[in-house]
Amino acid sequence: MADLNGTMMQYFHWYIPDDGTLWEKVKHNAKELADAGFTAMWLPPAYKGIAGKSDVGYGVYDLFDLGEFNQKGTIRTKYGTRQQYTDAIKALQAQGIQVYGDAVLNHKMGADATETPLATPYSQDDRINPKGGLQKIKCHTHFTFPGRGGKYSNFEWHWWHFDGVDYNEYNRSDRSTIYLLEGKRFDDYVSLEKGNFAYLMGGDLDYQNEWVRGEITYWGKWYLDTTNVDGFRLDAIKHISAWFFPLWLDELEKHVKKDLFAVGEYWFNNVNTLHWYVNAVGGRISVFDVPLHYNFHSASKSGGNYDMRRILDGTMMQQRPTHAVTFVENHDSQPLQVLESVVEPWFKPLAYALILLRQEGYPCVFYADYYGAEYEDWGRDGNRYKIFMPSHRWLIDKFLYARQNYAYGPQYDYFDHWNTIGWTRLGDENHPKAMAVIMSDGQAGFKWMEVGKPHGTFIDLTEHIKEPVYTNEWGWGEFRCLGGSVSVWVQV
Repeated sequence: MADLNGTMMQYFHWYIPDDGTLWEKVKHNAKELADAGFTAMWLPPAYKGIAGKSDVGYGVYDLFDLGEFNQKGTIRTKYGTRQQYTDAIKALQAQGIQVYGDAVLNHKMGADATETPLATPYSQDDRINPKGGLQKIKCHTHFTFPGRGGKYSNFEWHWWHFDGVDYNEYNRSDRSTIYLLEGKRFDDYVSLEKGNFAYLMGGDLDYQNEWVRGEITYWGKWYLDTTNVDGFRLDAIKHISAWFFPLWLDELEKHVKKDLFAVGEYWFNNVNTLHWYVNAVGGRISVFDVPLHYNFHSASKSGGNYDMRRILDGTMMQQRPTHAVTFVENHDSQPLQVLESVVEPWFKPLAYALILLRQEGYPCVFYADYYGAEYEDWGRDGNRYKIFMPSHRWLIDKFLYARQNYAYGPQYDYFDHWNTIGWTRLGDENHPKAMAVIMSDGQAGFKWMEVGKPHGTFIDLTEHIKEPVYTNEWGWGEFRCLGGSVSVWVQV
């Protein structure tokens, strides 16, 4: 299982160069990442996608091709070869870092041949009421994987293994229709957006089909045997029947005889929906704390007019921390991406302090926030933009150091001012020194807080404030921060 006192990194962003070097970089940086305080790495999808060597991995074509076969115009994936991938995993695990594979099990894309089944058309925005009767379509649903030639699995995918598609060769210009294939129904126990949000993209896997469930379970066992990962990041879980993953994980854990950590991407800004999902899977899967991300997004856009006392309200971190993977940004929310909901750079140090220095949740650091990123892409307005995402590594490393050495014991909260909030950690038997964190999204702030250390001396680990703070005989001190900033005061 995951070390919930540890820290995960999402070791990629959408615009990582497609030069095939990422796995080598992971291997090279393994010790450095461990020394910084990371205990787990979420690596990007490792299998061949529809766009070949430029595919981020979410346009999944062949789950069994980890960069080994000449398919989609390339042997390697965007990130490297199968051997480089498994070597990188071994290097991370040798440093005590767990590895989570990214499992994209909702859809397949880039079929090798077309088929002509009957299907019922539905509007993209209404999955309840059909907009026509059964009609013959020509769809890309026959997967033979000729480059792999049946190695590892001889399973061929046909239209009856899917429940829906969104492309019909007979009506190429229509991109507003989803076709429910004959004899099928959209999966149950999924998000109720659009009436039923089972269909997302490509050929949507039909989890009511026992052959589909069997092949995906077989793949999971093969993948674990091949890579020895410690768990999974599960993509697009709100589009897949919730009852499937507990069964899947049971089979996989019996196969490898160890517990597997799993976190799912259920992208919805409502904590009650996330509670429903965690309950529906019997608590087997953690979820990314999407509401917390949107709180950060809103606060960063408010220019000091956000009520910081409410920054954790309506979040999994606040209400169900044992199943919350907290994050600031990710590959979907970063600038120019499909779920763009940017957390502005000035606020990111405050957000990272909140997820890294409190006792609730399992924090995930985003690659582009740690290393920085520069890229160009088209915006939704049709214009092309050059994006610069600054590195926050210097401060994140400070926070990781504080997390490892000071973030222990009782936590006292001081969420009592519109702009300036703080908390203290009093330490425990093995980590006896205390810490005080204070931040403001407005003007410079100060706050009297208890750290339980009479006549103690505290310095600001961020170096924003040079003068130390001295606590009184009752273990209280007046801790300060600059405007729009965070300070982390640790006992010396």
